[in-house]
Amino acid sequence: MLVTGGAGGIGRACVRAFAEAGASVHLVDVDERSTAEAAAESGARPHTADLTDPAAIDRLPSDVDILVNNAGIQHVAPIPDFPPEMFRTIQTLMVTAPFLLLRRVLPGMYERGWGRVVNISSVHGLRASPHKSAYVAAKHALEGLSKVTALEAAAHGVTSNCIDPGYVRTPLVTGQIADQARTRGIGEDAVTDDVFLARTAVKRLIEPEEVAAVAAWLCGDHAAYLTGASIPVDGGWTAA
Repeated sequence: MLVTGGAGGIGRACVRAFAEAGASVHLVDVDERSTAEAAAESGARPHTADLTDPAAIDRLPSDVDILVNNAGIQHVAPIPDFPPEMFRTIQTLMVTAPFLLLRRVLPGMYERGWGRVVNISSVHGLRASPHKSAYVAAKHALEGLSKVTALEAAAHGVTSNCIDPGYVRTPLVTGQIADQARTRGIGEDAVTDDVFLARTAVKRLIEPEEVAAVAAWLCGDHAAYLTGASIPVDGGWTAA
């Protein structure tokens, strides 16, 4: 199996969960040192790659039966101030890269008659928030890509689903807290309590291991009929 963005946060938790379940895991991330450290922790095979570079994707393993599309970045700014180059980079990393990875691994899954695609989306794949135009657009696009994959791949024994977490305790969220505090002119504690958790019924951040557990569950044979779905792990955000 292959996990992108596997050196930290949700990706690292997924690598650990699948390795503990006995999977042979390929871990992909952009920073060589953190990739090597995370791989050593779990016994995964490290691959340092910039997924905004199609040539780097072409060098990754293709013979995998589980693909976890997790890599992502965030930038927070109102649309008039949002750098166009950052918007393009986020789409390339979070939409084009998963598409190219799917093109790379689906033929092998089809040939073997079994496969699982798990896309780590976000509640922002289902809902929007101000100042996150690129991230929200990319996650909505990933949701659509996942559904098309599900429809095309079903006849070959391959499922494709999205997991839609709310705010997870990761470095990405920590950075968002600081960014939101700056753009809104409020304290970081106020961002966490009054912005991030305002719409959730469960008043805490999600732990990466909780998301990884859902990812592992989706890859069991018991989930063979579940495809094209978006599974909210959001503390009740989308229920409200």
